[in-house]
Amino acid sequence: MTTKTVELRQLNGITLAAKGDSNHWIMMDGDPELGGSSGAPKPKELVLMALAGCTAMDVIPILKKKRAPLTGFGIKVTGTEREEHPRIFTDIHVEYLFYGDGLKLEDVERAIELSKTKYCSVSAILGASAKMSHSYQIKSPSET
Repeated sequence: MTTKTVELRQLNGITLAAKGDSNHWIMMDGDPELGGSSGAPKPKELVLMALAGCTAMDVIPILKKKRAPLTGFGIKVTGTEREEHPRIFTDIHVEYLFYGDGLKLEDVERAIELSKTKYCSVSAILGASAKMSHSYQIKSPSET
């Protein structure tokens, strides 16, 4: 079993800094009416960013292993939260953007599938409480 630890420090109001085992600090903040200064992402934005980063760190190496001609990559994650508290995400959509000439549909689809079902722990965590959906586009490198 592996244990992960995160440390958080209040900087001012709800402007916060946190770091994990990697020893890299990240800022979090909130709206001014809640004591923040809107100077950094909100925690729930970081959750969606963590999902995007987690699946990207799966998909890119999988395609590299397949020697896919990937010249660029992006992800857009959209989360819908419920109105009542706690305002958890009920639906999350991940849209993958692949750039490269000659990318094979089956390679792209397999990389996404492996990330969704086997490798991305953030996806597994969020999928326990939210409906997850995925889509992708393959574009020419000139469209980046």
